[in-house]
Order: sequence, then structure tokens, then C-alpha cells
Amino acid sequence: MTDDVDMVALDADAPPQGFDPVRMLLDGLAAIGTIWTFALMLLICADVIGRSFLNAPITGVSEIAAHSVVGIIFLQLGATIYHRRMTRADFLINHITRRLPGLGRLLEALFMLTGAVTMAFVAQAGWPGLWNSIDLHEFFGVQGVFTIPTWPIRALIVLGGATGALAYAMLVLVEARQLITGRVA
Repeated sequence: MTDDVDMVALDADAPPQGFDPVRMLLDGLAAIGTIWTFALMLLICADVIGRSFLNAPITGVSEIAAHSVVGIIFLQLGATIYHRRMTRADFLINHITRRLPGLGRLLEALFMLTGAVTMAFVAQAGWPGLWNSIDLHEFFGVQGVFTIPTWPIRALIVLGGATGALAYAMLVLVEARQLITGRVA
């Protein structure tokens, strides 16, 4: 957002505004994703050292890394949305908000509502795949060498879609409240 429109209520740099269980949940999941990223970095470094200097690569690192990226992204998705850090081209909405704050707020609310619906669809679309992977004992890797079940990653996709929908829904409420009260900040 521009300097004219300060998003203090949900800005990551703003001081805490009291007890916010949604923010705590989303930030907690993002913290797990951060720890997972650090652990993945250590695993990759250990594999490189083992492969280069000890002629002893760690089995399954590429499979773990490939699937970890998906899990990490979906763990951090809700917090990214909630703190308004999703990548977007906002030059038009910023221009509109500066000139017509009410219309800008309305458009923001509609965009957030669209995001909530989209994230709910992601969670809903992932739900059957999660149960299929559990029922079929689906795994990734090379059978007999290295395998990991796929259901935890599929569960994170469902969780990430649900938390993304929650984050967008909370932003819709913020935008609607600001639209109704006529507040710009």
C-alpha cells in the first residue's frame, strides 16, 4: 500500500493490537515453515558435503526437497496473506484508493473475497486427494530405496488453502468495517 493508506491493523511491522488468535495461528504455522526451511537447508548441505567429500550421498534428498517446498509454501501462505505480503500489482488500486477511498476499499474487499473463495476451492479440491492418498497408502520416492507417504504434504495443501481462506476472510472483514465506518487507515 502507499503512504496514504496505512494498514496498521494487519501490518507485520505494526505493534501487536491485543490478543489476535488468527494472527497467532497463522504466524505459528509460518514459523513451522521457517524451521522446516532451515532443516531442509541443513539436510541439503549435509548431502552436498557427503556427496562431494565423503562419496556418501544422503538417499532421498531430492524427493524430500521437492515435496518440502510445497509443504513450506502452504504452511506460510496464510500468514503471507494476513500480513498483506502476497505479491500483487497494486498500482491501479493504489491510484483509485488515493482518489476515491471508498471505491478503493470496496475493490479491496471484493479482491479479498475473491481470494477467500479461491483459497477455499484449493482446500476443497485437495480434500479428496488427501483421503485417497491415505486409503491407497500412496508414497513418493523409489520403492525399496526410499519412500515417504504423500498424505502429510496433501494435508498441508488442504490446511494452507483453509488458512489462506481464513486470512482473506479476515481481511474482507477489515475492509468492510473500514468501508462502513468511512475510515481510511
